[in-house]
Amino acid sequence: MKVNRKKLVTRLIREDSGQALVLASTVLIVLLAMAGFVLDLGHAMVVNRQLQAGTNAAALAAGQALPASSYSQEGYDYASGPQSKTDPDLNYNASIPGTVNTTVTGYCSSWVNTNLGIGCGSGVGYNAVVVTQSVTIPTYFISILGIDSISLQSTAVAAERGASPIPYNIAIILDTTDSMNDTDSDSQCDSSRETCAAAGLVSMLQNMAPCPTTESSCGTATANSSGDLGYNVTPAEDHIALFQFPNTSAPTPSSSSVFGCAGGTSSNAAYNLTATNLDSYDPTSGNSYILVGYDSNFKTNPQKQTLNSADYIVKALGGYSGCTAMKAKGGYSTYYASALYAAQASLVAEQKANPNTSNVIVMVSDGDASALESKNDFNTSSNSNYNATSGAYPSYVDQCNQAVVAGQAATAAGTKVYAVSYGSESSGCLTGNTAGTAAETAAQTGYTAGITPCETMKNIASGTAYFYSDYTQSGSGEDTSCVGTANSTSNLDDIFTDIAYTLTTARLMNSSASSGCTASAQQTAITNDTANPCP
Repeated sequence: MKVNRKKLVTRLIREDSGQALVLASTVLIVLLAMAGFVLDLGHAMVVNRQLQAGTNAAALAAGQALPASSYSQEGYDYASGPQSKTDPDLNYNASIPGTVNTTVTGYCSSWVNTNLGIGCGSGVGYNAVVVTQSVTIPTYFISILGIDSISLQSTAVAAERGASPIPYNIAIILDTTDSMNDTDSDSQCDSSRETCAAAGLVSMLQNMAPCPTTESSCGTATANSSGDLGYNVTPAEDHIALFQFPNTSAPTPSSSSVFGCAGGTSSNAAYNLTATNLDSYDPTSGNSYILVGYDSNFKTNPQKQTLNSADYIVKALGGYSGCTAMKAKGGYSTYYASALYAAQASLVAEQKANPNTSNVIVMVSDGDASALESKNDFNTSSNSNYNATSGAYPSYVDQCNQAVVAGQAATAAGTKVYAVSYGSESSGCLTGNTAGTAAETAAQTGYTAGITPCETMKNIASGTAYFYSDYTQSGSGEDTSCVGTANSTSNLDDIFTDIAYTLTTARLMNSSASSGCTASAQQTAITNDTANPCP
């Protein structure tokens, strides 16, 4: 048999069977490489955000300690990674892979001196600090392309605490309903929610300033004339009052009460609802939301974290060794619009009495308002404005949206409203959502149909920067998706410490998350003494 070699070669060249398999394999490899790149890049972005948060915390901690020589140690203590075996690693983030390298450097800024009024003549001679953190993280997919790691770096500059202080009037509103007696058994708490919330608020008190931080002693405190258990020093910086809901029947100090450091409880009463002056508070009326009036006696030395064991707010929150915090008395369901209005009314009065101060509300609750008229949760006997079906305050209908309106009204009046969601359920706020919808919609500005407890707390806050959540606490039905977009920490101590830092004058001078904020840019900023090198 004679073979035509020319035809055989031609046929082999033209043969295309099997080429689709080769093409598909090539495309699949490219797609897998792209997917791997996206996954590794997304992981790097998450780690970079965590690294930046730790860098900011370290800079704020170091700035808070200036001008003491311990500033650098404080910065390392709050860095993202373990620094040494002796450091407490207060902000260690185990989710960051690799070794985090941290540098903490103080410097004397003429800009801080000129614009913030802080010189460099005391302590270590610095009034600002720069913190740089870097880490190299491994890749998991694109290593097949020869890229085995990604290097990340973040920087933050903070000015020393003490810059032109703005005194605050702060109304703390603490939930004392039955749900706060539930046990939070996660590793961050392992006690009742009330106890853990009180411990977090102690962290806040430790970082506030009862008198100017330039003083080593606040001097003698005198009692308020209003008879609300508050004591104040002169001059005072931060005035802090403790409110609760439900109402409290004007407690008085005793060894067996909330002020006895023995885990006592206040005597709760039905919610006092008035539309006149938006719940103008009267601590001597026998039914008030205020537990301890505005007080600047919680510390005797503003430069230290030690709390004053003689102070009633400190006692109520269990603020020193051997002192057991107050318990939630319960007895009534949750309704907090009236407490918000009462706190705001008291802040207005306090600000009038203390010009050149700013107002703050810090509210702690799970966010599910569910009081019932049928269970006598409301004191309506002397309230001609109460309308059970209106949907507008005061009413039992649509209680969560009423609280949102109250929070937004405080914000509109210039008050910073911080909302701490603690154990928010994934569903709730049902009271009033099944009836009177048309009336609710007409009555409420910004009404949200079917609002959840988490959404309620978010909307009460003055903005995303003022919303925090402990979304990891134990319990059934908890909304684990209730996470603050600006503040992702779920540790109560960290939450309240962060709130305190936002109210003090140790401040970040840059935002290193933006492009171009490199180590060289940061060093140039220090050399040229600019306030915001990475806008």
